Amino acid sequence: MPVSASDNLPPVAGAGQGVLPPVAVSAPAPPAAAAFPSPLPVAPAPAPPVAVQQIAPPQPTQPQVVSTASGAKDGVTKCPRCGSSDIVLNPMTGMLHCNYCHTEWSAPADSLTGDVHQLSGTWLGSGAQDIIPGTDVVMTFKCSACGAEVVVDTREALQARCHWCRNTLSVNQQIPNGAVPDIVLPFRLTKEQAQHSIEAFVGKRRFYAHPRFRQEFTTANIMGVYLPYMVVDIKSHVRMAGQGEHLVRRYTVGSGDNRKTRYDADLYDIARDFDLLIDDLTVEASTERLQQTTSVNSNNIINTILPFPLEAAVQFNANYLRGYTSEKRDANRDALSSLVQAQSRDIARTRARSTTIFYDRGVRWESLNLEVSGQLWKTAYLPVWLYSYLEIKGSGKKFLHYVAVNGVTGETMGSVPIHTPKLVAVSAVIEIIGAIVGLAVVLLFV
Repeated sequence: MPVSASDNLPPVAGAGQGVLPPVAVSAPAPPAAAAFPSPLPVAPAPAPPVAVQQIAPPQPTQPQVVSTASGAKDGVTKCPRCGSSDIVLNPMTGMLHCNYCHTEWSAPADSLTGDVHQLSGTWLGSGAQDIIPGTDVVMTFKCSACGAEVVVDTREALQARCHWCRNTLSVNQQIPNGAVPDIVLPFRLTKEQAQHSIEAFVGKRRFYAHPRFRQEFTTANIMGVYLPYMVVDIKSHVRMAGQGEHLVRRYTVGSGDNRKTRYDADLYDIARDFDLLIDDLTVEASTERLQQTTSVNSNNIINTILPFPLEAAVQFNANYLRGYTSEKRDANRDALSSLVQAQSRDIARTRARSTTIFYDRGVRWESLNLEVSGQLWKTAYLPVWLYSYLEIKGSGKKFLHYVAVNGVTGETMGSVPIHTPKLVAVSAVIEIIGAIVGLAVVLLFV
């Protein structure tokens, strides 16, 4: 998620916090021709700063919708060489593969992108519009090859095979139920590669793993799934004010057991004022995955495998989903705005931290005002290999563990059920050994 910022201090590289992927900071480039749909509205005047943490509402209030399904047709998608509809993803190349003539090709690159410097107002990809409650999930298509009518249940898949001519029919146009995103990032890791990553991850934790888990663990049932995300570009301006301390002197007073270390520091009022451009901020768009209470579930695991290389994303094509499962988006932009605001503020603090090295005793920010003048929202399907294990504890309480693998980078993280008695026993032994060693050291110097 590249970020660029500038203020009256030289830019310094920074890194994202918490679940955020690392960010790179650089001085802004000169304005260039916008790659966003033209004409763009003129940037409005920023809202007056206030001494609270907030993001000023963007202008205009009505988002501009950009169609990302132009030219897409529901029905038969054929191989450009032989006309076959038997098309799958080749994860080794990330391209679509014809099973008949073995031709490979790629869908067009993500068209909803551009220079964040030129972003003004609020823009939405057509797949990021609000989901309409009650939209039918069972759709009927007329096969363009033989004329038969074929039913597609979008709760289960976005493809179905014609029962007469055997052509594969795909749902490619956006429908207002969250099933079709703006872009998709194809899998690049095969199932075998994901299995090796999961086995290596679990292997390092087998000693403390629950015996039942060790007995039942197998990667044969891992699944490749496209998870729904919202990808956001933000153009903003940050104003921060607070106080920082710089260490002047450190000294010791008293003697013997009454020795104390004291510090003298200078206190400064400080402020920062800079532009902040955030490119491809990625947040989950599933309400179930957004529930991340670690005492109840391990959904937070999914965030730890970020970032995804979104520069390799392409316009959505249902053929990329063949052979994998997918989860429909059910969270609208309004429900995700507070999360985007919180992560944007975290990035702003990280950017400011890189300019406050002089204040080695710490900085306390008393106000942070982040004024958004432009933002772009689009929906994406991103690839994840998932291993899941349902632990049933002695009390009957159930807990679902995950091991997740980024389907492109291979980044792996997970949760493994722990054998508590073994963990307690090992901890007790370590404490006893530590006490014995400590006593021996004391006796040695008496």
